[in-house]
Amino acid sequence: MSIPQNVISLGYTPRPWQREVHGAFRAGKRFVVCVTHRRGGKTKAAIMQLVDGALKSTREGSLFAYVAPYLVQARRIGWSELKRTVADLGPLVVEISESELTVTFRHNGARVALFGADNADALRGLRLDGVVVDEVAFIKPEVWTDVLQPSLADRRGWALFIGTPSGMNLFSEMFFGAASRPDWAALRFDCYSTDALPADEVARMKRDMPEQTFAREMLCDFSASGDDQLISLSDAEAAAHRVYRSAEVADSARIVGVDPARFGDDRSVIFQRQGLQAFPPIVLRGQDNMQLASRVASVIQDWHPDAVFIDSGAGAGVIDRLRQLGFVVIEVPFGGQASKPELFVNRRTEMWVTLAEWLRSGGAIPNDPVLKAELATPVYSFDASGKKKLESKDQIRKRLTSGSPDLADALALTFAAPVASPRAREPIDVTALGFHYREGVDQFGRRTTCYLKLPRREPRSGFDYDPFAFLDQ
Repeated sequence: MSIPQNVISLGYTPRPWQREVHGAFRAGKRFVVCVTHRRGGKTKAAIMQLVDGALKSTREGSLFAYVAPYLVQARRIGWSELKRTVADLGPLVVEISESELTVTFRHNGARVALFGADNADALRGLRLDGVVVDEVAFIKPEVWTDVLQPSLADRRGWALFIGTPSGMNLFSEMFFGAASRPDWAALRFDCYSTDALPADEVARMKRDMPEQTFAREMLCDFSASGDDQLISLSDAEAAAHRVYRSAEVADSARIVGVDPARFGDDRSVIFQRQGLQAFPPIVLRGQDNMQLASRVASVIQDWHPDAVFIDSGAGAGVIDRLRQLGFVVIEVPFGGQASKPELFVNRRTEMWVTLAEWLRSGGAIPNDPVLKAELATPVYSFDASGKKKLESKDQIRKRLTSGSPDLADALALTFAAPVASPRAREPIDVTALGFHYREGVDQFGRRTTCYLKLPRREPRSGFDYDPFAFLDQ
């Protein structure tokens, strides 16, 4: 069928998954999060969404933006694709400005412009009708929350977020949070659903790439941890779906971790843990030292913990006040020396590593999306001497919309040192059962039982059977 002369053709036939992305906007969604594998064609779909919006706009001074983490990246990827898309329209339809990285449509004056998130100030004050944010995982959260989102407000503009998983960050928070927001949609397309790559090439990559890398880059699996990720999202998710009965942790030590706020937008957090069970944290904002100390004192009086660990970096005043009131609390310097200095750069890294081991050994946490995101965000490295080092709070803040990982740090504080429990059963000697056993609780709250087998009994009825053989297994 021939195309009428007054109809513009861009030669774009969307694949089914691309059609689904465009259809989400036609269905009334304003914000669409599209997770797609590498080389899947997400940039093409995104540029077409921008061009379509600009061509159809009836508003004066319409502006549509493509934003990449860096301007050089926007020029290399987005600009090339945008020019290819409008190349056949000719100078009578569009004006292309290489210096300003803009395409202007002459019939209505609408523009498509490219920006880099590395210069967020260039985006301030703009009035946007629509925006595409590429590689969202590598963009600071404030670029969206403080700059782009307000730019869309007066025009009620739309936003398309595209990228591939890369741990827990702004992109993952958007994807998982979209389900609870009526004007949002979250779509995920792996390498088996786009038909963008030959089947034999996909098979080769699955064979040759590390399993975690293939899962993350090609299957779009947010739970696939990176090589340097301390706690995977799958570990955090598994822990969030465990719940222990009171009787199962009754013999374990009760421990409180307190992470006082450092800055005005930080939260003060009180986290309680008994053995394998961590309880919902108490989160406080705008509390001074006296108010926080009073709240911690109430927890101590009501719950009778066996140890209270407080970050001394910002909690010196809280510690002094609690001691003045007669409470025994333990100050923990996050940057202080680890108990195993040959393995860890500082105390904070050691606590987080112990927390990670606890999660994998059966620890249970509240099913809180903010806590899970904070736990799965930090990465680690090794210093010149081979010691493990967790990235700093300031580095983590750059990737979390919630700001500082206060909840996770408070939980990590409950692992500042092993704590004995006065509730653990005393060793028991039971000879009437034919064997001895001693029962206790280890640092993770798990019951430990050590058996001492008695001399072997004589076989009866011709069977060489030892009723206590299972104790050796």
